[in-house]
Amino acid sequence: MFGLSELAVVLIVVAAVVAARKLPELTRSAGKSARILKAEARAMKDEERTPPGEPAAPRIIQGETVDRGEGGTGGTPRG
Repeated sequence: MFGLSELAVVLIVVAAVVAARKLPELTRSAGKSARILKAEARAMKDEERTPPGEPAAPRIIQGETVDRGEGGTGGTPRG
């Protein structure tokens, strides 16, 4: 039968096989988290540099622009 060391090796191999499928997703998530942390740390440093009486520069957040049609008020597009 199996000993404790053989069982440990089998469990490690099974964990590696299962983790291999999730590895790209995990690394992508870790990269996004690192970018967010880096951006927030940079924002805090910039905030510390501005004098208390002076208004801070507006933060620019990258994203997608949504075209809401010609009406300009949003809502459902007319078709």
